[in-house]
Amino acid sequence: MTLSTLKKRKANSYPSRSELLNMERIQPVVEEVLRETPFIDVHTHLFEPAMEGIGLWGIDELLTYHYLEAELFRSSRITPAAYQELVKRAKADLIWRTLFVENCPISEATRGVIAVLNAFGLPTQGPSLKEARAFFAAQRLEQHIKNVFVLAGISEVVMTNDPLDPQEAPFWIQGFQRHPQFHAALRLDRIINWWPKHWKILASQGYRVDEQASGKTTAEIRRFLSDWCERMHPVEMAVSLPDTFQYPEEGVRSKLLREAVLPSCREFHIPMALMIGVRYQVNPAICLAGDAVGRADLRAIENICRDFPENRFLVSVLSRENQHELCVYARKFGNLLPFGCWWFLNNPSIVEEMTRERIEMLGLSFIPQHSDARVLEQVIYKWRNTRRTLSSILAAHYRVMCEDGRGVTHQDIQSGVTRLFRSNFEECAGMRNRGGG
Repeated sequence: MTLSTLKKRKANSYPSRSELLNMERIQPVVEEVLRETPFIDVHTHLFEPAMEGIGLWGIDELLTYHYLEAELFRSSRITPAAYQELVKRAKADLIWRTLFVENCPISEATRGVIAVLNAFGLPTQGPSLKEARAFFAAQRLEQHIKNVFVLAGISEVVMTNDPLDPQEAPFWIQGFQRHPQFHAALRLDRIINWWPKHWKILASQGYRVDEQASGKTTAEIRRFLSDWCERMHPVEMAVSLPDTFQYPEEGVRSKLLREAVLPSCREFHIPMALMIGVRYQVNPAICLAGDAVGRADLRAIENICRDFPENRFLVSVLSRENQHELCVYARKFGNLLPFGCWWFLNNPSIVEEMTRERIEMLGLSFIPQHSDARVLEQVIYKWRNTRRTLSSILAAHYRVMCEDGRGVTHQDIQSGVTRLFRSNFEECAGMRNRGGG
């Protein structure tokens, strides 16, 4: 059989990208487009390869992730205090033995580790981590990152970059060769939420600030943010906020947002990412695993979007009960872009519910998901889960559209997936106007 004959058969077997799909073809095309479209991961806690030493990767980091630590204390008699006394390798061994050997790894977090091991062809069961540790020890970080991104189906990630972090800040101050697949996000939790504990750091660097944010403080914070935007070239500023967040309110936080942070976002033409709903350290004994969730008053979003119409806001809320209200506000304010199913919401049952609701109310004008990965290899299973969950959701909506009288093409589906997982963020962050940031 000649090559031309094969091409003719293929052309006859599959519709063109502009041809209407029959009902049976919608699901396979959605799966194909999701599989072949490289996503932008708009919120992670990963770091560039040049920042080696502060980024987390490998089997021991995967196993000691705080989701798994929280599960450990439900299936083991070890106390949090005793656990904290262990070195990381011993912690990983304990979690592996408890959650993967003595128990079936059926939870979302434990299945994620299984998926990562399987992606690299490593054993997914057995008493020893010897082979997995040997594999990761043999990897060169920059090439490993490339391999992980390919397995995850992502082209770029947005980091979380804290200018007041004593480990991270020196990298930016000294300068390094930027990696094109990593974008900076200027994270402001220590400034916005905990100004009284951190203002002295800015003062020690020559900024004329004080604890009450009086005098020239807000102007000096704008100068600080300008300096760091010049260093980082961030695609956004970002802050995680408690469930008690209000705007406006009396106090330093509202003042810093109003007079320093949001004007700086406008100056540098970047959005402000607001992640709302954390209840910090409800159980401090288990450290990072001790944060919880609270329902927020989203009138704060109403007020801030109305008062700052020239600013763009990426918003994710942590409580399931807040999701419908966020969609309503997104219909009222064009400068609000909902994104992701964050933290405790990143479970397929809730992702499905939230994504269906968002499509029904917002069409394709939102960002369905981000990984929030703290450990490099987590992007593999998190994006695998997203594609698996989204394929049936999108296919169902396209089928209903067809039933109601409007056919769908391969190009329609490709354009929709690209918008959801790339162009919505690129447009909000202004990345197209500056060649990708």
